[in-house]
Amino acid sequence: MNKWDKNVPVEESPYYWKGEPKVFERQVDLNPLTVLDLFSGAGGLSLGFAMAGFNVVLGIDIHKPSMETFLHNHKKTIGILGDIRKIPDNLVLDLLKGIEVKVLMAGVPCQGFSLNNRKRNPNDPRNYLFWEFIRFVKLLKPDFLVLENVSGMKNTANGSFVEEIEKQIVIAGEESGKKYRVEHRILNAADYGVPQIRKRLIFLASAKGYPIAWPEPEFGTPERPYRTVFDAIGDLPSLQPGERKSFYTTQPQTEYQKLMREGSVVLLNHEAPKHPQSTIKKIKNTEPGKPIYPRFTQRIRLSWDKPSPTQVAGGIRPQFQFGHPSDPRGLTVRERARIQSFPDWYQFFGGIVQGRVQTGNAVPPLLAKAIAEKIKEVINRYG
Repeated sequence: MNKWDKNVPVEESPYYWKGEPKVFERQVDLNPLTVLDLFSGAGGLSLGFAMAGFNVVLGIDIHKPSMETFLHNHKKTIGILGDIRKIPDNLVLDLLKGIEVKVLMAGVPCQGFSLNNRKRNPNDPRNYLFWEFIRFVKLLKPDFLVLENVSGMKNTANGSFVEEIEKQIVIAGEESGKKYRVEHRILNAADYGVPQIRKRLIFLASAKGYPIAWPEPEFGTPERPYRTVFDAIGDLPSLQPGERKSFYTTQPQTEYQKLMREGSVVLLNHEAPKHPQSTIKKIKNTEPGKPIYPRFTQRIRLSWDKPSPTQVAGGIRPQFQFGHPSDPRGLTVRERARIQSFPDWYQFFGGIVQGRVQTGNAVPPLLAKAIAEKIKEVINRYG
C-alpha cells in the first residue's frame, strides 16, 4: 500500500478523544469582550485575544494534550474535549448561561489544504469541518468572526473553498438575522513581530454595520526588520541531544527575549530530543540555512540571523523539523514555542512529540493579538 496515495484514508491521531464530549466547567470573567474559540488547539488564538483584553469564555478541541495545555494556561475558560460534531447546541448554550459571544473564532483544521501535506486533497474530510463553524455562527450570532487557515486553501480546488466559505458566512448571517460583511487576506506573522515567515489565510467578518479593520504590518522595514531566530531563542541555554535545563543561564539580550521571559521564573519545556548518532552527525555537518537531508529540503538547520521558515505540526508522530543553529540537535518545544511567540510561562503538555504537534498547529499569539486589537478598536469606536 502506498501511504502517499490520496485514496488511502488519513491516519488519525491516537490522542484524539473518542468518547462523549467531556466538559471542564470553570468560573469565567464577566467581561463584555467575549470570545469563543473553536478548534482551540494549544490556545494561540485565545492567548492573542486575551493579550488584547478579550475574555475567552469557551474553547473546544478533540486533541487531548492540546486541551490539557489550553486549560492549564487559560484558567478562567471553560473547555470541551471532544469531536465538535458530537457537541449539541444545548450543551454550549447551557455552559454559556446567557453570555453573549462577541467574537467567534476558529483555526479550522487545515491539513487537507496544507502545501506540506503530500496527500493534499480537496476531498479530505477534515476540510469540511468548516460546516461546524457555520453551525456555531447560526447558534451564537456573534458580531465578529475570525477564521484562520493555511494559505494553501486559497489555491485548492481553484479557489472554490474560499468563495464557498465567504458565501456560507453571508448565508448563515441572513438565516440568523445578521448581515455579515466578509473579507479575506493572507497575513504574514513576521509582519507582526513573530520571528517566523508564516503566511496564513485569515477571514474577517463583521455584522451590525461594523467595518472590517485589518492590522497594519509593524515589521519588515529597514527601520524595523523582521525578528530573527537569534531574537527568538538566542538567550536559551545550549543543550546536547537528550539534555534538559529548567533555568536560564544568561540575561535576555533582545527586546523580544525580554518580552518572552516576562512573568517567567523557571524555564519550561526546554528538553532536547534524542537522536541517533547518524542524525547528530548530519545536523552537525550541515551549514546553517541549508537542508539537512537532500530529499527533504524543507528540513533545514536554522540560521541565527534570519526568521525561521514556517513551523509545521508534521503529522501525528512528527520528527524534528529544524536543526538548531549551533547545537547538533532538533529544537526543544520551548524553542518552537518562542518561534511561534508563546511566552515562556506558557506550558505545553504531552511531551516532545505532542508538543511539536501543538506548536506546529498553533496560531502565533502576536499575530492573533494584532487582529484582536483592531477588532477592539472598532468596538470602542462604534460601540
